[in-house]
Amino acid sequence: MRLVLTLACAALGGAAQAAPLTFDAALRLADTSAPSLLSKDADVAAARSAAVSAGRLPDPKLAVGLGNFPISGPPAGTFDRDSMTMATVGVSQDMPSSAKRRADRERATADIEAAEAGARVEARAVRLAASLAWIDLFYARKRLAALDEVERALTPLRASAPSQLASGSTRPAQALEPDQLSAALDDRRAELVAAVGRARAELVRWTGEADADVAGPPPNFQVDPANLRAGLERLPALRAYDAAGRQADADVSAAKAEKRPDWSWDLTYQHRDPMYGDMVSLGASVSLPLFAAKRQDPMVAARASSATRVRYEREAARRALAAALEADLADHAMHHDRLMRGRTTLEPLAARRADLETASYAAGTAGLSDVLGALVALAEAKIDILDREAAVQRDAVRIVQTYGSDAQ
Repeated sequence: MRLVLTLACAALGGAAQAAPLTFDAALRLADTSAPSLLSKDADVAAARSAAVSAGRLPDPKLAVGLGNFPISGPPAGTFDRDSMTMATVGVSQDMPSSAKRRADRERATADIEAAEAGARVEARAVRLAASLAWIDLFYARKRLAALDEVERALTPLRASAPSQLASGSTRPAQALEPDQLSAALDDRRAELVAAVGRARAELVRWTGEADADVAGPPPNFQVDPANLRAGLERLPALRAYDAAGRQADADVSAAKAEKRPDWSWDLTYQHRDPMYGDMVSLGASVSLPLFAAKRQDPMVAARASSATRVRYEREAARRALAAALEADLADHAMHHDRLMRGRTTLEPLAARRADLETASYAAGTAGLSDVLGALVALAEAKIDILDREAAVQRDAVRIVQTYGSDAQ
């Protein structure tokens, strides 16, 4: 189904796909085009196809032969001088026990469930990676735009440096400060441009769009700790362990079924010289698992231990998820607190300082370097606010898409 959707998206043409992607559009593309998801779909298809033959009888066997052909004595090398010489053709069929066939079907069903669980786990991983790539690109662009805004505000001030030097209001060494500031801002711009490139590369990776870009607002995910804790047991990661447990249980059943005898039957037609007449033979055989203590029982114990191991691993994974959820919730609360402090305190203070230094510069009581420093500090404060906002958004996306329900 996902492959069909992928082909349908490709058929829509380049113009529609070249447009910048909203957050939801990026996730839809990731859901339908990520190669790792297509490979998981292939695993599910393979498991379902293999289940068709599970528990069925093995193929019958056809046997032909020549029996009792004389190689010595008076009738040596002849077909019609010995009453026992015959040509045979027969068919035989192995009949595994019903317990073995049932265990085979159970294992096939468990394999399908495991493949489907793996696909759900991978789907979550892909959506999370695409979401974080979109968030990173969105805020990388906003940081770059904030730097552009500050550079526009600094341009007239940098231009006034020569006149300040000519008038004698600044020392000659201070005239170098605008150039030093320009170099520092260029370094900062290079970092932000690189961040844009890295984020875009990740978005291209997960959406398949060669010219992937962002459009629209970021998502508004609400983090509900109580619901997240309550839904922990339903997470795909733990359901994958449940599917692995059912596979292990099916292996235990198969090992126990080895203690049940199998049987087979065969039917043979024997053609002899017409003067002696033809014959038919019918037979059956049964396996005898007489030494279960040394053969079947150790394998049953081994499979049971493997099933126990899977259950312990699931409990370890559940505890790890619960601990990771609490840690992520704590980080989210901390990042939100830092964002609020930045918005209500740090950025307003930086803006107030820039205003005061600009007013002092106009009044002749502050130098150009003071104004430039204040404006650069304001720029860093604005970019820092975007860093804090991006951290809060990344937390919300990661928490909801890692620990939330599939509906989210």
